[in-house]
Amino acid sequence: MKKTSTHINDDLLVKHLLDITTPSEKAAVTAWLAEKEEHQRYFEHFRLIWEESRKLAAVSTVNENDAWSRFQQRVGTNENTTRIVKLDTGIAWRPILRIAAILIVMIGAAGAWFISQNRNTPLIVSSGEQIKQDVLPDGSQVTLNKQSTITYAGNRKQRSVKLEGEAFFNVAQDPGKPFVIKVNDVTVTVLGTSFNVKSVHGKTEVIVETGAVEVTKNNNSVQLKQHEKAVVTEQQAAPSKQSNTDELYSYYRTQTFVCNNTPLWKLVEILNEAYGVNIVIANNAKRDLQINSTFTNSSLDSTLKVIGLTYEIAVEKQGSQIILK
Repeated sequence: MKKTSTHINDDLLVKHLLDITTPSEKAAVTAWLAEKEEHQRYFEHFRLIWEESRKLAAVSTVNENDAWSRFQQRVGTNENTTRIVKLDTGIAWRPILRIAAILIVMIGAAGAWFISQNRNTPLIVSSGEQIKQDVLPDGSQVTLNKQSTITYAGNRKQRSVKLEGEAFFNVAQDPGKPFVIKVNDVTVTVLGTSFNVKSVHGKTEVIVETGAVEVTKNNNSVQLKQHEKAVVTEQQAAPSKQSNTDELYSYYRTQTFVCNNTPLWKLVEILNEAYGVNIVIANNAKRDLQINSTFTNSSLDSTLKVIGLTYEIAVEKQGSQIILK
């Protein structure tokens, strides 16, 4: 990864993450982090990749030697020019080196982010088949639901994001540069807060968790605060403001389905989305049944079993459908 003259050595950042730096090395990292905000943002991105790589290390088949060779080719070094870091022999370093090898392969993404920030080119983040967490160049945190994409571009006046799909944003405060999201033909403007934005079949839903946001369509705006949401369809000329006590929207971040007087039909919609299944409520009298339960890290089968036993609902599987009666 190509580095600027002020960029600290990544080996030292790895040691810092492992908490094995010497006093002088720790002071060097602390001074580097305090030097510029972009250094702090780079470190947060670096740390995020490191943590993800540790999760993968136990099951990964990445060959650390091959990974190291590919990294050397990227930065134009070889065995003779690579700086060797002396490590405390009292630590089991082989597993750590395996993690580091995976990190080195992944760190190319951090390098691309760092360079794109300096060149002011758009940053594209996509989740694919997995829920994805990332840190944007301005320090904002984003969690993308499956099959979602954001395009981030910042300038001196504002931070601009284009969203396809669903994402939760925890926006870093910067009063001089509003955070503006474009989704469908709706604009969401915020200075610093946390909120969820979802786009499905042309319908846009914005739910505020903390702070306040402004949602605009065709110059028609509504202001949202905590426990409020705006819904906009393609046919509507303006957003409609509603109260929101439902926490189901956060399931993909928390891995928890929280139901507070939630109608059964709404829980079923989320379960279909989360598990990629086709649950059908055959008994219309049960559609608006109020559900008051929390399902944490549960399998679909166990969730449906609890629903069936608690609310006297028969659960039957018929081909590709799951029927609730």
